[in-house]
Amino acid sequence: MIITPLTVDRIPDLEKLLALGEPHIRLRGSSDYWLYATLFADTCPLAIVDGQVVGSVIAFRSQVDPSEIYLQDVMTHPSHRRQGVTRALVEEVHRRAALWGCRRLYLTSEPDNGAAHRAWLALGFTNVPGDAVEQGVSVAHDYKGPGKHRAVYERRLEP
Repeated sequence: MIITPLTVDRIPDLEKLLALGEPHIRLRGSSDYWLYATLFADTCPLAIVDGQVVGSVIAFRSQVDPSEIYLQDVMTHPSHRRQGVTRALVEEVHRRAALWGCRRLYLTSEPDNGAAHRAWLALGFTNVPGDAVEQGVSVAHDYKGPGKHRAVYERRLEP
């Protein structure tokens, strides 16, 4: 497995991979992915196996608080799950964050996405206390706008 930054020529492969993540991952436009490849490639790694994109993380370092990196979309091809792909990608973002002196990686997930909840905990993230508990997961109501309840996860980095 090769971990490499997102490049413009890999956008069609990325879009095919992310389409497999619906409904939890929503495809954006190709111009959005162009921006990610052009401006955020250091925090948007791809996992390549036999020349194919089998995993990706789309993440951004905050301009408001540069000590934080938000992981927006994390996807591993179904035929490559449970093989360390997601772990390798998240560790690559963690490594980059540590080089920059960041203190936190964080992400959100739909409260009913049990597989994601288990994955985040296994990868060293904690479920941030919200204002309710749904299906055993702490949830922040209206976190991403009215009616957009999310479970929030964070992974602290050592200074």
